[in-house]
Amino acid sequence: MSTLHEHLMPYLKLADAVIITDINHVILAVNAPYEKITGYGESEITGKKASVLRTSYTPKETHDQMKRALSLGLSWSGVFTNRRRDSSIWHSSITITVMEIDEVFYYIGIFRELEKLKSGFYLPEERIGSIQSSMLKVLAISCEIRDPGIEQHLVRVRELTERLTHFHNERLQLNWPEELVNRISHASILHDIGKSGIPEGILYKPGTLAYYERQIVEMHTQIGVDIIDKIYAELNDDLFRQELEMGKNIILYHHEKWDGSGYPHQLAGEDIPIEARIVSVVDVFDALTSIRPYKEKWSEEHALAFITEQRGLHFDPELVDSFLALIQNQSN
Repeated sequence: MSTLHEHLMPYLKLADAVIITDINHVILAVNAPYEKITGYGESEITGKKASVLRTSYTPKETHDQMKRALSLGLSWSGVFTNRRRDSSIWHSSITITVMEIDEVFYYIGIFRELEKLKSGFYLPEERIGSIQSSMLKVLAISCEIRDPGIEQHLVRVRELTERLTHFHNERLQLNWPEELVNRISHASILHDIGKSGIPEGILYKPGTLAYYERQIVEMHTQIGVDIIDKIYAELNDDLFRQELEMGKNIILYHHEKWDGSGYPHQLAGEDIPIEARIVSVVDVFDALTSIRPYKEKWSEEHALAFITEQRGLHFDPELVDSFLALIQNQSN
């Protein structure tokens, strides 16, 4: 606020939501309606790029048109699909005006939240139907996994993935956008979807698996990717493209190991996608601390000791440090 030119101050008194940025789209000020709609307080969002609210749901063409107009010093109006601080989606009709004061250029964005639809999502009806159909197919495939504890496992993995991703992002100051954090946690629930194609007699066999049985189990990563590819081909829609691509990375690579001894491609270190490295830690921890047909439930202390031992071997060392600190923090 202290750096804002006095001639811009009256705009912040408008009843509509207002955001003022510099020529590099760095936020200089917002008003109270903006804070109410987005959930971001002025003190926490000032200094950030205006793209902090951006989602992949706004077509790239919209952003390109906006940039072209502003670069020519022209005003621009359009519709954005944005994300609030709590990760919920909202839609705005926005007008951005270029203003020059004392040879310094500013962008003034004035927008209104679009009327909320009963469905809660700003999508044409035919796209909603396509998405619902495809997601029901995912559910049907997942139901082929007859382990009564699988649903609880998937939910735990998703929740712990979200906490670990947030914590790791903050601990290392990675500046990952909230959208990326959410996408990783949402996609994590797909990690074992390929097990639907593994025979139950092998999948839930008590005791040690034979070599050929182990080979069959390891096929679940490829089966999972095939499932996602089929879903995306039928969906024929860009809405969940990024989510499904991230899901494929998690499915295919969450059994790779930091030292290169994992499967299916023996990737090592940072060649393993970060989303798969995150889910790897979470999945192993939850598996160890749960009862499985082939093992007893481990204590949390025993599981954490194993995670620690595998730092730099099975798991990304920095992620292990974040995970141990996260568990320690939630225990205090």
